[in-house]
Amino acid sequence: MSSYPEDPRYLLAILQDIQEKEHYISVDVMRSVACYLDVPESRVYSVATFYKALSLVPLGKNVIKMCNGTACHIRGSPEVMKAFEKELGIKNGETTEDGMFTLQTVNCLGACALAPVVTVNGRVFGKVRVKDVPCIIQEVREDETE
Repeated sequence: MSSYPEDPRYLLAILQDIQEKEHYISVDVMRSVACYLDVPESRVYSVATFYKALSLVPLGKNVIKMCNGTACHIRGSPEVMKAFEKELGIKNGETTEDGMFTLQTVNCLGACALAPVVTVNGRVFGKVRVKDVPCIIQEVREDETE
């Protein structure tokens, strides 16, 4: 927080930086931010819950987002999601026990021509099929070891 002026207009930027570092926004952190910026805790909570990019629960180091928009749904995203759930042993919205992966569905990733689309930490995988899921997970794991 100290890298930002004590000005409420920096609230979202501070929360984004905390999310990037900690993988979520804790209640204690929200209180500290409110104190630092001299704003009500309710304002910090309101911002933290409004933006989907921010989470109040710990996320995995690698966040897999499966698009469930119309184009992706028609082209097989439900089956791809089931493959991710099976491969990782978790359900949508959950995090693996080792904290490596969180699996989420999103309404749209804005890449309909690549449907079905998956992102992992912002990296885009297009035209994903069930058979691609183990390779995507393996690739992410290998990137972690480098």
